[in-house]
Amino acid sequence: QVQLVQSGGGSVQSGGSLRLSCVSSGYTDKRYCMGWFRQLPGQERQGVAVVDSEGHTNYQEYVKGRFTISQDNAKNTLYLQMNSLKPEDTAMYYCAAVTGGCGLGPLTVSWYRYWGQGTQVTVSS
Repeated sequence: QVQLVQSGGGSVQSGGSLRLSCVSSGYTDKRYCMGWFRQLPGQERQGVAVVDSEGHTNYQEYVKGRFTISQDNAKNTLYLQMNSLKPEDTAMYYCAAVTGGCGLGPLTVSWYRYWGQGTQVTVSS
């Protein structure tokens, strides 16, 4: 059973930076897709950034140039470095994973099978 445990997040002023971490365990498939999603109150969860087992990345347009997704395979850890944060980035952030690759819709919520517990990111103006 794949498990994802998140850490990081918190509160920061506009223009600041935060880093999210997600430690995974229980993988048996060498091909996978992992990513970060976010959900604002009353809104649907949306994809932010994903990376596959070959290192290919996909970013939502509104975070390009500000957020960077990376992974440390030795530590089984996925990261999301968030710079130049804006108040509209305030949301609950989730780590997600699926075995077998990213498919045709890497930022599609329904593609992912495993989810972290979520962590709140709050950006004040």
